[in-house]
Amino acid sequence: MKVLILNGSPHIKGCTNRALEEVSNTLKDEGIETEIINVGNKEIRGCIACNTCNSKGKCVFDDIVNELAPKFEEADGIIIGTPTYYAGSNGTIISLLDRLFYSTHFDKTMKVGAAVISSRRAGSTSAFDEINKYFTIAGIMVVSSTYWNEVHGFTKEDVEKDKEGLQTMRNLGRNMAFMIKSINLGKEKYGLPEKEYGTFTSFHDGI
Repeated sequence: MKVLILNGSPHIKGCTNRALEEVSNTLKDEGIETEIINVGNKEIRGCIACNTCNSKGKCVFDDIVNELAPKFEEADGIIIGTPTYYAGSNGTIISLLDRLFYSTHFDKTMKVGAAVISSRRAGSTSAFDEINKYFTIAGIMVVSSTYWNEVHGFTKEDVEKDKEGLQTMRNLGRNMAFMIKSINLGKEKYGLPEKEYGTFTSFHDGI
């Protein structure tokens, strides 16, 4: 069992990373393998809606997005960490997620996902909502904690003082481990839920 952790901060040893380390260490304690990959310091352009991925099976821009795709497919869970910029996520992580989710066509049903947000003071809850929408459109189960998954501080040292935030990260790790183990047991006993396909609302008739 494995969780892929993406650090969307350009400061790879900063506040966001400190929160992600706390979750990662807890997951390891619970017997879950983790891999933290720093993506916030990469040059990642946005999706151009060319749909080349439909024919080639990967994004037309051959960068870290295509490197992450098989890791995402293999993982039981994914954690997306981002700092808060103007009450939203870092633009680099959003560009990555747009392309990663759109260009990968494997079934993501019953993977588990969590957003981890850092902010100096405010704006974190809207960034939290922004990341969670990627999970809910893909059948990924959203993992919660004992508070919104966020830490506060301007520096890594500040985050060390946010005892509640770090506690929230540890509880998040335990909840994620439990969900992964429970879903794996459920898949063995019951299989995945049935899905309906074929209905696509586009209003071709003009109504």
